[in-house]
Amino acid sequence: MTSAADEAPLWQPGPDRIAAAAVTRFQSWAAEHHGAPAEGGYASLHRWSVDELDTFWKAVAEWFDVRFSTPYEQVIGDRSMPGATWFTGATLNYAEHALRASEDPLRADAPALLHVDESHTQAPTSWSELRRQVGSLAAELRALGVTPGDRVSGYLPNIPQAVVAFLATAAVGGIWTSCAPDFGARSVLDRFQQVEPVVLFTVDGYRYGGKEHHRADTVAELRRELPTLRAVVHIPLLGTEAPEGALDWAALTAADTEPVFEQVPFDHPLWVLYSSGTTGLPKAIVQSQGGILVEHLKQLGLHCDLGPEDRFFWYTSTGWMMWNFLVSGLLTGATVVLYDGSPGYPDVSAQWRVAEQTGATLYGTSAAYVMACRKAGIHPGRDFDLSRVQCVATTGSPLPPDGFRWLHDEVADDLWIASVSGGTDVCSCFAGAVPTLPVHIGELQAASLGTDLHSWDPAGEPLTGEVGELVVTEPMPSMPVRFWNDPDGSRYHDSYFDVYPGVWRHGDWITITDRGSVVIHGRSDSTLNRQGVRMGSADIYEAVERLPEIRESLVIGLEEPDGGYWMPLFVHLAEGATLDDALRDSIKRTIRENLSPRHVPDEVIEVPGIPHTLTGKRIEVPVKRLLQGTALEKAVNPGSIDNLELLHFYEKLARERR
Repeated sequence: MTSAADEAPLWQPGPDRIAAAAVTRFQSWAAEHHGAPAEGGYASLHRWSVDELDTFWKAVAEWFDVRFSTPYEQVIGDRSMPGATWFTGATLNYAEHALRASEDPLRADAPALLHVDESHTQAPTSWSELRRQVGSLAAELRALGVTPGDRVSGYLPNIPQAVVAFLATAAVGGIWTSCAPDFGARSVLDRFQQVEPVVLFTVDGYRYGGKEHHRADTVAELRRELPTLRAVVHIPLLGTEAPEGALDWAALTAADTEPVFEQVPFDHPLWVLYSSGTTGLPKAIVQSQGGILVEHLKQLGLHCDLGPEDRFFWYTSTGWMMWNFLVSGLLTGATVVLYDGSPGYPDVSAQWRVAEQTGATLYGTSAAYVMACRKAGIHPGRDFDLSRVQCVATTGSPLPPDGFRWLHDEVADDLWIASVSGGTDVCSCFAGAVPTLPVHIGELQAASLGTDLHSWDPAGEPLTGEVGELVVTEPMPSMPVRFWNDPDGSRYHDSYFDVYPGVWRHGDWITITDRGSVVIHGRSDSTLNRQGVRMGSADIYEAVERLPEIRESLVIGLEEPDGGYWMPLFVHLAEGATLDDALRDSIKRTIRENLSPRHVPDEVIEVPGIPHTLTGKRIEVPVKRLLQGTALEKAVNPGSIDNLELLHFYEKLARERR
């Protein structure tokens, strides 16, 4: 996996682009004021950012003019993981920073938000209007008795009201938590019952795939099953009247009230995010106002190079951390694009149409969507005006090499392609976008600033050019301050620190190349291990799903009682395809030629579909457990799966094999 020094990059930023990038200007300023290296480009800046962690984060706070209402005593108090403390003694408010652009009279009428639905009509919300609505709603939340530390929940799609409700919650020092309305009641309750919210914002339904989906019955069930609720706020997205006892959104956001921003400690909780939680209840991950503020300023302002002239569009729902990351685009003064609809309605080009219509400069999507567009044979660069798009970023799973080539060929040959990887656990990226570095096919550009990223072998020795565990050896400010309902911290510790004490192990296989770029190979907790050789499932998916007959695939490795090893490949076929001997041979040949004979599965099995988490990730571990004979109710949390019926196929297969 070591990269050839003479391998040509797919994309190289020009001198003007490098000079204009915020990270370039930051490096020059930090060299002058904080002793950062002036020469050596990004690699030297990154080395300094992890070697001088305190100074780096102090510089970030100064560069972005973070407003500390009470000054901090030290940048890092306790450096140990878990438990690192940041900017001790400081107080601030995240929402105050998110609305800072509204203080500029020249920007008051500029759009802070651009909302687009499936009709592809745009609805802007100006900075002054966003500030007014947040001020009005924050005052109403206080009138309802919401105090710092209270939980406020949203059962909402990706609409402006969700942003207003979140920012008003942060303004009063409440703790925000949200689920998308395509989550069923059980999935929502698995999350919200853990944190006991006092207010619930809901819609009466949503539009998706050209249809209206009513949610009144689900909302009624949530109200019954959440006894801590003091108020329910009704947002009539489908035009229905508020149910009995619910408050009306319009009334709560009608006043012309200047927001009051509660000044809270740096580590005061901002929101609760949830892990996929395919087994057991989802982990309720608590991140802090200050930690998210400085991490997102760094990630969005330096790595994504966002500023007031930008329009930031990421296809996401409120049930995925990328929604929280998207809303933080406001911190940079960028206009945030909210698309509420299906990624494939009325056709697979839907997201490109939104990027064109909104003038998006940074467009984020999933690797799966890019590959679906490639398979569909669409031509975004030809069919849409994407001249304002400077960067297409992907996450959710590794972007295969063919995805890089397709974006380059079909969108623009001068396109910055940023494959990024991080996690809900830090609500940020460990590695990915760097506007001043070249892009090589199949690789994330570099580790993020302030992220001491390594690939380790089982003994904790660093690897270059070889597959190892993704670890982070120094704390990041957006790491969880705790898990909810984890009083002794044992669940938090066991999630990341049980393999390498004091070092964050994320659970991904990665390779760090000799040029500092990163390749992601898939989850290490669902490792394929044949004859002592570890293999990443993502590499197999990338090879197999090049074939037009394969819609999606899932590979599992099973250690058998007799010491054997069974590695089946499950394939969901494209419409009209048949899994005959010719296709089986084609699949195995493709894997052998692109990877190795060791990667070739023992069997290729057609399935009615591949199960995913509610945020779209393939579930490998629960399927493995089912095939090992674990009962369905113990192998998986039903509320975390997009289509529970699909799991019955694997359950039946396990019985047949026994």
